[in-house]
Amino acid sequence: MNYEYFIAKRIISSKAYKNSISAPIIKIGIAAIAIGIIVMMIAIATGIGLQQKIRDKAVAFNGHVTISSFDSNASDESQNPISIQQEFYPEFKSVDGIKHIQAVATKFGIIRTETDFEGLVLKGVGQDFDWTYFTEFLVEGELPKYSEKMNNNVLISQYLANRLGFNVGDSFHMYFMKADESKPPFIRKFDIVGIYNSGFQELDETYFIGDLKHVQRLNKWNKDQIGNFEVFIEDYDQLEAKGIAVYQNTPSTFNTQTVAQKYATIFEWIGIFDKNIYGIIGIMIIVAGINMITALLVLILERTQMIGILKALGSNNWSIRKLFLFNASYLIVLGLFWGNLIGLSLLFIQKQFKLFPLDPSVYYVTEVPVYINFSYIIALNIGTFLLCLIMLLVPSYIITKITPVKAIRFE
Repeated sequence: MNYEYFIAKRIISSKAYKNSISAPIIKIGIAAIAIGIIVMMIAIATGIGLQQKIRDKAVAFNGHVTISSFDSNASDESQNPISIQQEFYPEFKSVDGIKHIQAVATKFGIIRTETDFEGLVLKGVGQDFDWTYFTEFLVEGELPKYSEKMNNNVLISQYLANRLGFNVGDSFHMYFMKADESKPPFIRKFDIVGIYNSGFQELDETYFIGDLKHVQRLNKWNKDQIGNFEVFIEDYDQLEAKGIAVYQNTPSTFNTQTVAQKYATIFEWIGIFDKNIYGIIGIMIIVAGINMITALLVLILERTQMIGILKALGSNNWSIRKLFLFNASYLIVLGLFWGNLIGLSLLFIQKQFKLFPLDPSVYYVTEVPVYINFSYIIALNIGTFLLCLIMLLVPSYIITKITPVKAIRFE
């Protein structure tokens, strides 16, 4: 057996060690490691969780990449139609990593009730629409189903339902302006079959989902004409590369825009989360390391006589340093254990019961989202352990300055 490890183990298990002068300082060092790992784990889990939730909500309404015609239109309404007869539709085979592509169109209109009115955008979708994201958003009713025959079923946001007093099963009329504004507007009746809440208020107050054929009829388009295509990719981390690839594999008359480009301000804001996470990790590791350095120095001071005896018996400096590093490693592992236990418990409780809400008008989500992935948890623990241990190499150097004669006489 490694004798340094053996002595360190005996020191740790001894009652004198647990009742020594250094015991309170050791407990503070363990607590610092535990608190540090808890804070870092929560920062990563909530930071990444918030990033993913916000970007997923934006993707639900726009896809990862939007393909549209080249024009100067910057509004939410489809102006210049494009043909659905394209080589890349219904499957984008020329670019790897494309999960789905769907055809949509939008039309601005005004909902009017007896007491109120609201300007909204009808997002027309067809049979190819991917309802995966909205399945998660659905809070009441069901998702509409569209076929070859046009129907009036729509999905509205909870924000709109609360504002205008709508419920599942209600109907409403919507007014759409004609190209010739001197003529009376088109009036369409829609039936509410479902209510969703994405938590992204900026989008919830703008869009409701209906049949694509309504937009085509209102704009007097042919059946094969749509507003734009929405492309979904498999790996969000490749968004920029896939956006360029999609652009290169579409006709020159088409323009492409990634969701990060469309909502540049929001994505720049959530990009700051990464810097915050790195900053928190750095601060917590430094604080934990300083506390462990203090604990190690106290341990060395308390065991000065033992150091002198070991040197007198022939132990070299590195051997004695290893003994104290084994001791410190035990304290770090103990701190990591309690930190992981408490941190993961808090994260799982939040994930399950959603105890901490957020203001959706500020954060675009209704509660603190949690992202738990054991790969980053393992990396965080290993990184914390190694960095703290490396930081302890410097104070352990003081052992080399201790002489056997003075150490044995030390009281």
